[in-house]
Amino acid sequence: MDERVSLTERLIGTSPNAEEGRWGCLRSLAPVSAWNSVGLLLVILLISSCAVGPNYQRPSLDVPSQFRGDSGLVSSNMLAELPWWDFFQDPHLKQLIGVALTNNYDVRIAVARVEQARAVLAQNRALLFPQLNYFGQVGRAKNASSVGPVFTGAKPADVFAADVNAAWEVDLWGRIRRLNEAARAQLLATREAQQAVALSVMSQVAQAYFRLLALDAELAIARRSTNSFGESLRIFSQRLEQGVVSKLETSAAQAALSSAAATVPELERQIQVQENQVNLLLGRNPGPIARPTPLLKAELLATVPAGLPSELLRRRPDIVQAEELVRAANAEVGVAVANFFPQLSLTALFGRVSPELSAFTAGGANAWSVAAGLAGPLFQGGRLVGQYHQAKAAREEAQLRYQSTVLSAFQEVADNLVAVQKLSEERVQQATAVQAYEVAVQVSMERYVAGRASYFEVLQEQQQLFPAENSLVQIQLNQRLALIQLYTALGGSFGSRDNLASH
Repeated sequence: MDERVSLTERLIGTSPNAEEGRWGCLRSLAPVSAWNSVGLLLVILLISSCAVGPNYQRPSLDVPSQFRGDSGLVSSNMLAELPWWDFFQDPHLKQLIGVALTNNYDVRIAVARVEQARAVLAQNRALLFPQLNYFGQVGRAKNASSVGPVFTGAKPADVFAADVNAAWEVDLWGRIRRLNEAARAQLLATREAQQAVALSVMSQVAQAYFRLLALDAELAIARRSTNSFGESLRIFSQRLEQGVVSKLETSAAQAALSSAAATVPELERQIQVQENQVNLLLGRNPGPIARPTPLLKAELLATVPAGLPSELLRRRPDIVQAEELVRAANAEVGVAVANFFPQLSLTALFGRVSPELSAFTAGGANAWSVAAGLAGPLFQGGRLVGQYHQAKAAREEAQLRYQSTVLSAFQEVADNLVAVQKLSEERVQQATAVQAYEVAVQVSMERYVAGRASYFEVLQEQQQLFPAENSLVQIQLNQRLALIQLYTALGGSFGSRDNLASH
């Protein structure tokens, strides 16, 4: 009993812990003492202007003053504010992204979900208006208690009936408005989910494209190393024929050549697999992907300040989606509260009912009715209380998911900021190492030809050069991937949020 009293206090706002905004409009009715017809109408209008349940408030967040790893400078030209067609510099990549935003099946599924949510909102909005229906019946019956509204009696009788009826639920406690609030929030959340899917597809296409360019670069290195080892084998074979070198050196050169050549088919396989992956994202059948720009020339926009963490709350679609789901769950609490109170419905009917066709058509069978009904729960065995607690728990879950999403977003931005910075430093050092290895290979070959060094010195330098070149390609790829992931983590930009593929 105490639990039920406590729950009732929380619902009507008399408990010290009651949530603000539920019943302030009802407390304003206290001075109304004359319950005449005018007073009753005034009460109904005032009640229908408020909605029980908690008004939405954004969950508390611990927002840092700046992203870890950011320079701390705030620029009006923040990375995430740039439309994707300005962020990506490769014209061919822009074209691929545009195709993906139009044809990708995940994007199209997300659009269909938005249309479903919009239709649900339209259904809930319809509850605010009177529902008009028509009815018609022609029949004959005997000993029927009622055929339509006409009693037939013991003898067979004809029945003619036609009417138009109306029904309207007066939204006294805001139940329907809370339903609309929840549906509207669900629609906005679904639209943000569509944005999140589009952002993810855009990122996946760009990353897959750069991985394809990196595989092209690795394939070029493998073929170049194969040719280099082949040239070395040719020189050693000639010197073997002249008796200058032993079979050991030519065998080692042959092994190095074959090992390098074996990587070529594997890289060609990976390239075709990656091309198929890009086509899948584009919504197309497997096939080749044109890529006229090599990896070194396929640049992205230079890094600019990431901006303030607080701006991330409005930019990232998954964060906005999570907050809209909190808003929807909060409105559902209001619906659960409204279910404790009676529902007032108004009905009206106008038509004709007659057992004789002549009376039906002559106008003597007019029928009408006007009624008001009040229905509410008396005893539900705890069902409504359970629904209320379920709605509150669902709201708590939505709030925690929102806070978790925000925290994860801050981590993703910080991780990618430091990745972009450190990979840039790593690239400079690795490029220096590659240049040094190139010089070492050239000098060792000259020393070998001059007879001042053995083949194993040449082989050692060659075996260090080509892996170093592959490592440089991987760093160049990772640098671009990190910048794409940073752009994605910051929320990206499609220009207009209603036109994803306009460019």
